[in-house]
Amino acid sequence: MGIIERIKEIEAEMARTQKNKATEYHLGQLKAKIAKLRTQLLEPPKGSSGAGEGFEVTKYGHGRVALIGFPSVGKSTLLTMLTGTHSEAASYEFTTLTCIPGIIHYNDTKIQLLDLPGIIEGASEGKGRGRQVIAVSKSSDIVLMVLDASKSEGHRQILTKELEAVGLRLNKKPPQIYFKKKKTGGISFNSTMQLTHVDEKLCYQILHEYKIHNAEILFREDATVDDLIDVIEGNRKYMKCIYVYNKIDVVGIDDVDKLARQPNSIVISCNLKLNLDRLLAKMWDAMGLVRVYTKPQGQQPDFSDPVVLSADRGGCSVEDFCNHIHRSLVKDVKYVLVWGSSARHYPQHCGLSHVLQDEDVVQIVKKKERDSEGRGRFKSHTTGPARIADREKKAPLKN
Repeated sequence: MGIIERIKEIEAEMARTQKNKATEYHLGQLKAKIAKLRTQLLEPPKGSSGAGEGFEVTKYGHGRVALIGFPSVGKSTLLTMLTGTHSEAASYEFTTLTCIPGIIHYNDTKIQLLDLPGIIEGASEGKGRGRQVIAVSKSSDIVLMVLDASKSEGHRQILTKELEAVGLRLNKKPPQIYFKKKKTGGISFNSTMQLTHVDEKLCYQILHEYKIHNAEILFREDATVDDLIDVIEGNRKYMKCIYVYNKIDVVGIDDVDKLARQPNSIVISCNLKLNLDRLLAKMWDAMGLVRVYTKPQGQQPDFSDPVVLSADRGGCSVEDFCNHIHRSLVKDVKYVLVWGSSARHYPQHCGLSHVLQDEDVVQIVKKKERDSEGRGRFKSHTTGPARIADREKKAPLKN
């Protein structure tokens, strides 16, 4: 029996099992088994050499956005309208067969937009080259899930389920669970609050399913069984996702209003070019890019070419800003002068730990090189020994 058949068999057993207090331990073990099998499904087959065939393209710009959706929902048309890059669009499905990159120039930054082939139900199991498509989306900063406003709401649940099956968690934060494997000492279970979904016995059973018998685990929030399994697996990626509903020109105004009020959602029409500016603004807010302008000493700031930072790519502190310019600059920094929304007054003297905000102006003041010989009357011209006892004694005067 293959891995996919075993996963389907366990899912069928979970569907048959009633959910109550008596079966929660059994269901927890079944969830752990499914997570292990799906991790094995993502691993390359044994004996294979070299890289597999995929859609990966070179990273370019200050951020990367992936377009994911079912076939014929308008992904290629959206790429062409936002970037100007031609991506073939037709009335039949699976027009796009490979990854097509484009560049969005927005707010003095360059954002790479990837048009990926449409995925279908069962993509996490490899159907329709879905595994390669999802692998590219894992390397992006945010995901734009393009949906057809005239279709049923079930498409959104299907795509979310396929992405979660391969370890992508959309619009979620990592669970506050501390987990560390140990060599000896057994399992140490602690929590800082009352747990309603997990208890000590269920935690032990899940850890034994992974053959972990010595570990330290601490719950800092009321997490679920799925959160515990994600922490044990350790290969989950938490990403922001924007749900883009296209083709709003073919549905009623009440349906459009209902879709637009959903969280992390935006409605557009590529055919009539509606609401594309709002889409770019929402994408900019989700990426959290920070533009920092440099100011040379005694000169005007350079507003033409900003240094772009982000929390997902290194951080937004002054130290990250210095490392972005040059690695050796941090040790030469005495202090920095900051103008902008992150400063309390203009200019503010800041250290390396100060967190910068969008459109700040920074001037770096470097340490001055000290003269090792001293200055003024303290300057030593002699090359003799420093200690008096080591100096050469003069000959006594003749009487």
